[in-house]
Amino acid sequence: MSVRLQKELEKIKRQILSLGALVEERVRLATKAIETKDENLAEEIRRRDYEIDELEMEVEEACLKILALHQPVAVDLRFLVAVIKINNELERIGDEAVNVAKRVRSIARGEGVNISRDYYSLMAEKTTTMLKGSLDALVNQDRKLAVKIMKLDNQVDSIHSRNYDDLKEVIRKNPGRVDDLINFLTISRHLERIADHATNICQEVIFMIEGEIVRHGRWEQIL
Repeated sequence: MSVRLQKELEKIKRQILSLGALVEERVRLATKAIETKDENLAEEIRRRDYEIDELEMEVEEACLKILALHQPVAVDLRFLVAVIKINNELERIGDEAVNVAKRVRSIARGEGVNISRDYYSLMAEKTTTMLKGSLDALVNQDRKLAVKIMKLDNQVDSIHSRNYDDLKEVIRKNPGRVDDLINFLTISRHLERIADHATNICQEVIFMIEGEIVRHGRWEQIL
């Protein structure tokens, strides 16, 4: 590997880690906005989404430039392919954080619905744990941690399913508040999607480390 290629790969590594840190911060702010129903915080998350988008484009452009100019092979090629996919997953997590923020704004502006924190607090905790763990697995190239984090996805799915069933019952008892209640259900769905993206990041980490594709159910064979 040339010295120039090594430097450019190191730069990309720093960029993807910076993007990961930025996305993790936004998800934590989004979960805080859910708990506090802070409309100003929700608006800040929405307004600053461009920062994630811009960094995502920078990472992709840098990866494509290296592919075009250096034509890397083996480990380096695998690294770039994985980074491009992880980059996309992180940008989509940022979008989900914005979607949560939009729902929080709607809730804050509504008449108020008494919903137990149980509908989102445990799910938010599990989701943020998965995101942090997936990024730690990326930083440390830790296959065991990646597998451990993927196992949590079923727990998040179960919580979302329970939220769906419970909120359906609340809606039946409060048919005039359907619009407000749907916001809580949608927040649950967005958090569930963040967990899915964290799982996808872990799958790419395994590919980066071992060259093994574990998408589309194949990852269950390694658990």
